Amino acid sequence: MKRLISALLALPLSCSIGEPLFAETTYQPGYSTSTQCFRDEYREEYVPGTKEKPGHVRNWTEKVEIPCRSNSSARKHPASKHSSKAQNVDDNSCIEGSILGGLLGSAAGAALSRGDGRWIGVPVGGAAGAMLGCQVDGG
Repeated sequence: MKRLISALLALPLSCSIGEPLFAETTYQPGYSTSTQCFRDEYREEYVPGTKEKPGHVRNWTEKVEIPCRSNSSARKHPASKHSSKAQNVDDNSCIEGSILGGLLGSAAGAALSRGDGRWIGVPVGGAAGAMLGCQVDGG
């Protein structure tokens, strides 16, 4: 129990000691100001081994320069999720044509088939008629 309490007390201290995820450094050589932002990236590499000397994983962190996020550039070019142009939307529905074509196709399948063939002729005629009716309706 004492170990658990000491571990919980040491956790915030160990997290605050580490370097921040995004570090920013500002330089002013002469009259200009330049800002560079860095990020620590964790890397791993597998080093293959032999029977006598088994392989292992080598790990390290690298400091990588990344583009800085500045509020001034965000204000100059606001990113909008909705474009001002109206998008082309296909709102052409073919429900009426599908229903009418399905009924006519089923009727044609029933009329053209005989005996046990009607069990297949009616659904196939309905499906084919629905597809054809949708195309004729403009879908």
